[in-house]
Amino acid sequence: MRKSCMQNKCLLKMTTFTSPSNVQYKISLVMANILTFIALSFITTWEPFMANAKIFVVLMEDDPFVSAKSKNFEDIDVYKGRMRRQHDMLLGSHLERSVYTKVYSYTHLINGFAIHLTSDEALDILQNAEGVRAIYEDVKMKKLTTHTPDFLGLPTGVWPKLGGPTASGAGVVIGMIDTGINPFHPSFLAQASNGGGRGIVVKSGKFKGKCVTGDRFPGTACNNKIVGAQYFARAATAAGEFNASRDYASPFDSDGHGSHTASTAAGNHDVPVIVNHFNYGYASGMAPGAGIAVYKAMYSFGGFMSDVVAAVDQAVEDGVDILSLSVGPASIPSGPSAFLNVLEMQLLFATRAGVLVVQAAGNGGPSPTSILSFSPWITSVAASTTDRKYNNSIVLGNGQSFSGSGLSPPTLSGVYFPLAAASDVCKGNTTSALLTVESCQETEPFVRALVHGKIVICTYTFDFESETASIANVADTIQKIGAAGFVLTMDPDIGSEKIKGSTMTLSVPGLILNSMEASTALREYYNSKTLRSRSGKAISFRATARILDGRQASYTRQDPVVASYSSRGPDVNNAQLDTADVLKPNIMAPGSLIWASWSPTSEGDQYIKGQNFALLSGTSMATPHIAGIAALIKERHPRWSPAAITSAMMTTADVTGRSGTPILAQQANQLAPATPFDLGAGLINPSRAIDPGLIFKAKFKHYVLFLCSVPGVDEMSVRRAVGVGCPNKKKAWCSDLNTPSVTISNLVGSRNVIRRVTNVGGVDEKYQVIVQEPLGVSVSVTPQVFKIIADASRRITIVLNATQTTNTYSFGEIFFLGNQNHTVRMPLAVFVSSTLHS
Repeated sequence: MRKSCMQNKCLLKMTTFTSPSNVQYKISLVMANILTFIALSFITTWEPFMANAKIFVVLMEDDPFVSAKSKNFEDIDVYKGRMRRQHDMLLGSHLERSVYTKVYSYTHLINGFAIHLTSDEALDILQNAEGVRAIYEDVKMKKLTTHTPDFLGLPTGVWPKLGGPTASGAGVVIGMIDTGINPFHPSFLAQASNGGGRGIVVKSGKFKGKCVTGDRFPGTACNNKIVGAQYFARAATAAGEFNASRDYASPFDSDGHGSHTASTAAGNHDVPVIVNHFNYGYASGMAPGAGIAVYKAMYSFGGFMSDVVAAVDQAVEDGVDILSLSVGPASIPSGPSAFLNVLEMQLLFATRAGVLVVQAAGNGGPSPTSILSFSPWITSVAASTTDRKYNNSIVLGNGQSFSGSGLSPPTLSGVYFPLAAASDVCKGNTTSALLTVESCQETEPFVRALVHGKIVICTYTFDFESETASIANVADTIQKIGAAGFVLTMDPDIGSEKIKGSTMTLSVPGLILNSMEASTALREYYNSKTLRSRSGKAISFRATARILDGRQASYTRQDPVVASYSSRGPDVNNAQLDTADVLKPNIMAPGSLIWASWSPTSEGDQYIKGQNFALLSGTSMATPHIAGIAALIKERHPRWSPAAITSAMMTTADVTGRSGTPILAQQANQLAPATPFDLGAGLINPSRAIDPGLIFKAKFKHYVLFLCSVPGVDEMSVRRAVGVGCPNKKKAWCSDLNTPSVTISNLVGSRNVIRRVTNVGGVDEKYQVIVQEPLGVSVSVTPQVFKIIADASRRITIVLNATQTTNTYSFGEIFFLGNQNHTVRMPLAVFVSSTLHS
């Protein structure tokens, strides 16, 4: 039987982070590297036998700056300097200097430090030192738009209300914790301050960040678009992972991922997307007028938790409004609850400071409970497809035509070129050479006179699966040997696995056939038209074909679909994989095939090396969409709290497409109606989110009450993680947290749930309640009709009675329909374990 939020614990089974090259098919492992999601192995509470890690985070009992009882001093640096000296004094009085190196002092959100140790005995000493609250082990982390503004309705529904696209988001600063930024990219050039040029960025009055110069990051890199830039690599350096010649001791993005996410959130408006000399359209961030603050804490090798924690601490101290993170765990931390992990706590403290935290849900879908963003104070983002498609075709000389993928130029218009199998135009020209040349990875085996002017048939062999071969190498080979183009066919021995990298941009005519049927038909046509000698040598190539232009996008107006890779709920509590009374993900945004900025120096991605733009997929791509839209809401409502902004996005999200039918979700081999565990509250609707009518508020004290209600979590665990204990009067259930959703992981009989709504519509409004009940649950809401004056709040009582044991989750929703055209929707997710009469 499932236990309730008061009784259960949970473990989230972690899956390999991958990203799709075509959302219709199974996720490929190569694209997991191309379309990155930054993953981390979570810090775990230290125990005496855990001495294999050398970097540790130590939390102190005393308050950090943001929690200080008194802040009546002239210089905050005095207070923080005192904390740093206390850290040094603690270490100096207990440890020999030769056994440790202090990596960071954390003073803003948490009071503590990161330390690199060489002695197990030193851990025992620190564990028992007076003033030490907890010690956590640091572990290695690994790395996990031209159309989307239109797709989301920003040009007509939001930007005009904020002064036009170039001013939208003005005065708001988005902090990007990622791999840095490419400051030379046109998406990040300085903005005109007089309304001319690309746009207007109004500098935030509270942002106090700095611009750190260094390798490939000159003093001119920061401007009124990149308003601050810093990097964090002390832990990586102490561990011997950081290489300055490869990773750059500066905020410069040597990877590309950070530039991609930053430009999606707040890149300049109307920037031409030029790849291989072809214009794919004009890109814009969601909030082109917002400022970008860069906090580089990830590198080509990944990163370390203590560097990320330091980046969060600095970003909040600098005064960012929003934090965008593509960071998630590779495993669930041990201990009483996943919510009490040090990173989750750091993000809680950021929320308390008024910073909205947006985090990728993960790329472990479509498996259930694959969510990688746990806590209710974090806005967790799922990914959807859009209606933009890139398709290419090859037309054979016999009139047959096959569709495939590959963003490539066409062969010469109207001209049919001879087809030639790679093994038939290589040295030796015999089918016995097939295994060595069919993957088209090298130029040496090919006979230039034979291959010149032909479309070469290459084969997707096991070498591609093992990543010793790539489509990028195929294109490079074809260009060097003077062939007219290539077609990559599937190998029958591999089966119907999705070809990796099939959405890459190509500089030569090329097509990837993802269909075994099409691959077989193409080879049958080729064999029927090719004359061979008795020894099997090809002596006449009579099969012909031409490749069409694969760079032209089509806009189908199809409804969005939850991408197969997007991680799914239900959320979990701790290391026993029991589900939690928290809805995850929270919201969905476009994440598949997103054009955005790139770093041409990137060595980590062979498919897009040397390019200024990249077409990527993943929840990493969805997350900055939400961060940018949140900046638009923040500009419109500067006094709104993080919870209010999240509430506005969730209660106004879409669960139906343009056709009016429910949004679907890609499962393993089929499409199925999406549930809140697939898309959260729904697909973001920016036009409605800036005017939601009602919001659900929550503050730091409410999150502490939530933690005190988590099953298996005692007051000491809360005090150790948060620094404060539980109040005498606790909440009975985790579901009592005032969120814009209701999730109950174990309904036995009945439960009363209290919500409080606040009218932010600016006028008095009358609301009527309509309920769509989950299967097996009777739901009543009091009051069913109510009037609420502007800026006032109203208590809502929701009673859920179990009428049928389901032993699975069922879903429903509550609508608040206002007479001023506001529609507020709250999703319900309930697991009925027992009815009233059981």
